[in-house]
Amino acid sequence: MSTIVVAPLSRIAEIAVRNRCREMISLVAPKQDFHRPAVIDPSRHLVLGVNDIAFAGTGDLVAPQEAHVEAIITFARDWDRKTPLLIHCMMGVSRSPAAALIAALAVFPEQDDDTLALRLRTASRQATPNSRIVGIGDTLLSRGGRLVQAVKEIGRGVDYVGEQPFSFDIAPASTYADAGAAP
Repeated sequence: MSTIVVAPLSRIAEIAVRNRCREMISLVAPKQDFHRPAVIDPSRHLVLGVNDIAFAGTGDLVAPQEAHVEAIITFARDWDRKTPLLIHCMMGVSRSPAAALIAALAVFPEQDDDTLALRLRTASRQATPNSRIVGIGDTLLSRGGRLVQAVKEIGRGVDYVGEQPFSFDIAPASTYADAGAAP
């Protein structure tokens, strides 16, 4: 199983239970108070205190940094993929979709960036991945600008219309063809 579930903070307990998630990445404002769902293994919960901004130097806000994205990459590579990985931020629109793309490429680096970005857009019309997280991830994963360009090409998502959790399979189609199984 290679599914990532993206959700807003307000729905993480419901979504974790419904999707049988045991691992979770939280991208929330520093000092954001929330409860980890009981089904999430505490040792497999990564909490990153970052604001949803695309540039540094905005007062007390914490912009995503290289160390944050490195932590996403390391966590994703350690994910056992027996159950879906839950990634959330406050609204499930910007930081968490960006982290989902980074996690997908950390686990399956051979996949095409354009195809991955299109799978994200198909799964969520309102996802607008945080450009700073995407840019840092592109560099750390040696994508050569391909991920940044792919995200630009899918464009900004539709205006926020409410909480819309989504999931998508992060494995490239060739993974299933090689294994002789359908996704």
